[in-house]
Amino acid sequence: MAVKARTDGIEIQGTTLQYMKQQKHVILRLGRYLVRYRLLLALAFLMTAAGNLFALVGPMLSGWAVDAIQPGKGLVDFGRVFYYARWMILFYTVAAALSYLQSVLMVTISRKVVYQMRRDVFDRLLALPAGYFDRHQTGDMISRISYDIDLVNESLSHDLVQMLTTIITVAGALAMMVAISPPLVLVFVFTVPLSASITRYLTGRTRPLFRKRSASLGRLNGFAEEMVTGQKAIKAYCEEEEITRRFRQQNRDAVEACYQAEYYGSTVGPMVNFINNLSLSLISVCGAFLYLSGMMGVGQISSFVLYSRKFSGPINEAANIVSDLQSAIAAAERVFGLMDQLPEPADTPGARCLDQDRLRGAVTWDQVDFGYEPGRQILHGLSFEARPGQMVAVVGPTGAGKTTLINLLMRFYDADAGEIRVDGTKLQGITRASLRKSFAMVLQDTWLFQGTIYENLVYGREDLSMEEVVEAAKAAHIHSFIMQQPEGYDTVLREDASNISKGQKQLLTIARAMLQDVQMLILDEATSNVDTRTEHQIQAAMARLMEGKTCFVIAHRLSTIRDADQILVIRQGRLVEQGTHESLIAGKGFYYRMHEAGKMGELV
Repeated sequence: MAVKARTDGIEIQGTTLQYMKQQKHVILRLGRYLVRYRLLLALAFLMTAAGNLFALVGPMLSGWAVDAIQPGKGLVDFGRVFYYARWMILFYTVAAALSYLQSVLMVTISRKVVYQMRRDVFDRLLALPAGYFDRHQTGDMISRISYDIDLVNESLSHDLVQMLTTIITVAGALAMMVAISPPLVLVFVFTVPLSASITRYLTGRTRPLFRKRSASLGRLNGFAEEMVTGQKAIKAYCEEEEITRRFRQQNRDAVEACYQAEYYGSTVGPMVNFINNLSLSLISVCGAFLYLSGMMGVGQISSFVLYSRKFSGPINEAANIVSDLQSAIAAAERVFGLMDQLPEPADTPGARCLDQDRLRGAVTWDQVDFGYEPGRQILHGLSFEARPGQMVAVVGPTGAGKTTLINLLMRFYDADAGEIRVDGTKLQGITRASLRKSFAMVLQDTWLFQGTIYENLVYGREDLSMEEVVEAAKAAHIHSFIMQQPEGYDTVLREDASNISKGQKQLLTIARAMLQDVQMLILDEATSNVDTRTEHQIQAAMARLMEGKTCFVIAHRLSTIRDADQILVIRQGRLVEQGTHESLIAGKGFYYRMHEAGKMGELV
């Protein structure tokens, strides 16, 4: 059977069998989380079963109480009525108490499951290669961690128990109805298959729509996150109207996807409810004939009607939560989709850890080719050697491949061809952790987290003394600013350090890099957010701290690279020139032309 759905002009097509297999796989994976708390789950199910069985006794007691009335004569045995009423109150009270306890227990279980699931998703995010984050929206990933897992939480805490309640109640009510009047049960032979067929048909239509809804909400969150982050640029370029138009389109797409899913999902309950009411009407008519023929008493009819409501009611409720289940399964599918992403490849067998005490910092590139996508090569046959303690500057036009060089050096990506060696060892023969710990990085896009200034400075080096931290801060010319803050080094930075300037953030990250006891440094536009005077001061301080260390510098400012031991000129992914500033100027090649064009202080 083919399943088709159209949302926002996009057709989703697949087979019912494929969707059922996917749904079964997702449910089994959720089951593995639940199995970890099987004792609590078994207790919750036991309470559910006991509570529903106690509630099933009520209609039978009600029927016996009705039989205490003599039809026609109007005589009532109030002793029997009150006797059965007291038992009904007792059974229903116990059922309500058990229902409350199992609800609390299921909330506890779902909280534990969701905690573990979020933890697993976040752990997988940390294990993913850098390329994954380059290709996917941050907002969409956040949506999976928060919104999608919240949907799973709601389903586990409510829908799972509801389905179990449905099974127990329906089975128990059916057994009691068969015991009361087997002929009257035949009414359900017609109504139950009809209800099942309609439910199956409608869920087949809604399943792909809920997947579409989750995906569209993820895209909307991703777009919103990007626009909120870039609000200053939006205002600066007066693009509010264009961004508003694009957001409205994204919002319209998401709302339409939600409407389609909820519309088809909401039709299940009313359709099943109509069939249940039809069965109640048939039971009333048939029961009247059976009473007139002497085959059933008034009490039996009363009990049968109550059991029929207990039989059809859970079915109706189950139909009503179908949309919730479909939504939760679609959300879980997106969560597991993120968890199934391949992590960063493991270190090759036999890979060694770099001994930081013996590391010299010699780096060799030998005919390195690389492209982020197949067929789109960025670097072509790049070869050079950085000797221990050298300062190597990398310059070139925007898009030439300068930052790509750093990505390969840190093994955020692996080269397609050629070799990169550190102290004679290929990068693939070195563990990633020890390789990355051998570098300190200062990037143009600064990253500081919500915490104290001190915590940000010692990030990755919690063993440092306060004197060492202050010394580095002074060298980076940020100590005076820190001491002007209300709490000094204990001043708390807000999220993304939004309460300080970009230049101050850059100085803090430079101080943090100075505190790393490493042999190699990477500076990617490290002084782009500071003024020229401060830049000269920082360079003087860093020159002392970088003594004997291999340093890779990517910069546009001529003053940053004039004293470099060697300058690599990259153009369209190729090394076109190499040498010192003086030799490259004398050569009057591409570097010379950049130098002449950048006499005002910038290399273009």
